[in-house]
Amino acid sequence: MDTSEAIHPDRVGPIVVQEAWGTIGRARALDHMNGVYVLRGERASLAFVFLEEKVFRMKMFMGREVDLSTTIAVLPRKGEPLQAEVEETERSWKLSCGELVLEIEKKTSALSVFDREERMIARQNTVSWNPRGAVHSVYDMPGDSHFYGLGEKASFLDKKGERYTMWNTDVYAPHMPEIEALYESIPLLVHMHGKCSYGIFLDNPGRTDFDMRSHGISYTIGCSTGDYDIYFVYGPALKEVVRGYTGLTGRIALPPKWALGYHQSRYSYMDQSEVLHLARTFREKEIPCDVIYLDIHYMDEYRVFTFDPVRFPDPEGMMAELKSLGIRIVPIVDPGVKKDPKYAVYREGVEKGYFSRKLEGDIFFGDVWPGTSAFPDFTDDKAAEWWGNMHKYYTDMGIPGIWNDMNEPAVFNNSKTMDLDVMHGNNGNPKTHEELHNLYGMLMSKATYEGLKRNMDGQRPFVLTRAGYSGIQRYAAVWTGDNRSFWEHMALAMPMVLNMGLSGLAFSGPDIGGFAHHTSAELLVRWTQMGVLFPYCRNHSSIGTMRQEPWSFGPEIESILREYIGLRYRWMPHLYNLFHEAAETGLPPMRPLLLEYQDDPNVTNLCDQFLVGSDVLAAPIYRPNTEHRAVYLPEGQWIDYWSGEILEGGRHILAHAPLSVMPLYIRAGAVIAEGSPKLYADDRSDETLTLRVYGAKAEAGFHASYSLYEDDGASFDYVSGVSSMIRFELRGGENELELSYRYERHGYTANRNLVRFALVCTAFKPAEIEGLKELNPEEAEHGQEGWYIDRQTGGLVLQIQDRTQGATFKLKG
Repeated sequence: MDTSEAIHPDRVGPIVVQEAWGTIGRARALDHMNGVYVLRGERASLAFVFLEEKVFRMKMFMGREVDLSTTIAVLPRKGEPLQAEVEETERSWKLSCGELVLEIEKKTSALSVFDREERMIARQNTVSWNPRGAVHSVYDMPGDSHFYGLGEKASFLDKKGERYTMWNTDVYAPHMPEIEALYESIPLLVHMHGKCSYGIFLDNPGRTDFDMRSHGISYTIGCSTGDYDIYFVYGPALKEVVRGYTGLTGRIALPPKWALGYHQSRYSYMDQSEVLHLARTFREKEIPCDVIYLDIHYMDEYRVFTFDPVRFPDPEGMMAELKSLGIRIVPIVDPGVKKDPKYAVYREGVEKGYFSRKLEGDIFFGDVWPGTSAFPDFTDDKAAEWWGNMHKYYTDMGIPGIWNDMNEPAVFNNSKTMDLDVMHGNNGNPKTHEELHNLYGMLMSKATYEGLKRNMDGQRPFVLTRAGYSGIQRYAAVWTGDNRSFWEHMALAMPMVLNMGLSGLAFSGPDIGGFAHHTSAELLVRWTQMGVLFPYCRNHSSIGTMRQEPWSFGPEIESILREYIGLRYRWMPHLYNLFHEAAETGLPPMRPLLLEYQDDPNVTNLCDQFLVGSDVLAAPIYRPNTEHRAVYLPEGQWIDYWSGEILEGGRHILAHAPLSVMPLYIRAGAVIAEGSPKLYADDRSDETLTLRVYGAKAEAGFHASYSLYEDDGASFDYVSGVSSMIRFELRGGENELELSYRYERHGYTANRNLVRFALVCTAFKPAEIEGLKELNPEEAEHGQEGWYIDRQTGGLVLQIQDRTQGATFKLKG
């Protein structure tokens, strides 16, 4: 006997009804109250808020009142919104504020953005929505358009012709260009056309889409749920877009210096004896290393906040020996908490209501490494604080950093994540996981960072995360997830990390050598040569693959890797300086040439070479059995780091690069701060500083300058002024040079007596230097003040006492 189920509509096939998309329609009025300008349309409204002279916010809403609350991605605003001049014509309203003019057409509610010279910057033609709440907007795409940003995405630097989805996803399968969603979601699109650029940040942590492929003369932005809440950041320079966006969402916290060192990881170093043997080997072989990672096998049956009592019987003793070697442990911590009533973390989370639940009150359970697991609701401040405080377990052992993984969140089910109907408390404003999915990993890392900070007695913590959302840079470094030991993945790492840098993620990098599959000696060398110049520097490999420690392929390979890892440590003062710049301005340490040479048409999609800061150009070899490659040198003169050859820019050259050489060039007139060789980054036993000036010229008009930031590299004392800034200048005249340095601020005293100034790759040789004597080799070796010609490089070196008041010297030819 049939029941009513026999006539279930799904059994008779789909019912096709044309979906109706609504639009704002005709603009009827423009209201203004408390710095908010509201365009009242026929079917919806747009609210405009001018935040800075180049930044405004636009939010679509229904009804009379607009909710201008933000996600945690956006920093709280200080001060009142800017006021605009309003002009109404028969055709439109114009809002003029700062450097921007917004024109809203009355007939269609279309929005055009102009600069003060009436040059069009951008045009939003329509905003539409369907009955289920999805929103879709259409923007003009001129023929000379180029697109950047969007965080962690595969494929080339320029994203024109591509389409991407923002939905944090655990993708173990190879990261090929057609993969539209990876672990991170940074919904910032940077559009450059002509001589202008702007960024559009869609602050929506649900599923969003950016399509620069499908519509020819237009690109589209859409979201499947939640708010259409746009922040528009005008350049016109790309650097200004990056500064403006990071001004909205925050900049990296200045990391501890040890976090900038070389990190070694494997899935997994299985026990305490293996970890200690690894650390001792680094020191015996004199290969610098600051961090060893512990993957999931260190835990007791994968329970977070535990050590396996058999594999790691004495973690405190292990930490003590590692500390004596200058090496730190960073263990993995996933969000899944094993369902086990005897497990104190799980029991407390249940009893206090800290886990994510369905609307009906049932805890959401999903399978991950420990088996059936519950997941903290990080949208609730009490749950987040609880989770952060749990990290006292690690800090009490002397562990200063945590590795957050599987925090998309990844779940071993068909959807690969938490059920979309899970309800997050969201501090009294409940929302579904579908609406907040992309925030989960960021909120976990925020809880982790803040918990570590509370328990580390004024020392800076380090957090590494796989998943995140806009603003994650305030709390964690980001690595690019489970790549593979493919040459193609090495090549993909460059544009991926370059666009992450343009998206505010200044502290990022891939797994050096590749995580899955088997590396080779050649691939490991080439990837390490490249990787030591990335902001985040970690070698990581998967269980069952070839070992990737620096000595894994014999003495010849080990020697090459030691040299390049050592280069990162010699350049640590310069690298730390770039991180300070990133913390202050948002500009990333690793940059596409486009960021410095925006008007050069040769660099709009150049992504197989990159800049470190503005002055170092790296051109990695990323193909097997290759000893030559084309390198593009932008305008100016560039100096081959290895040979000292001076090369004219504005052209391509053919670089010779045997296995021991990665093509590396220094801009003529650049200054690079170098330190003494170290085995770990915060070794303060000798902080002697060498400032290397490349290509100095004793002629009028030559000028080289450099400002070096210093602090203790470990604590938050710099916040209260315990830091220094040294200003160095070298000016040319007719057959002479004038060198000066001074402390612009001297709140931190480095452990050094000498400062060296080395003039590299210069034809200038002084007859005398006023106030300094010429040193013989023995006097130079014993640290006397004076000058000498370096016997190895042929360059001029000034060696002077580090004076608080600074000094000036005239070098006469």
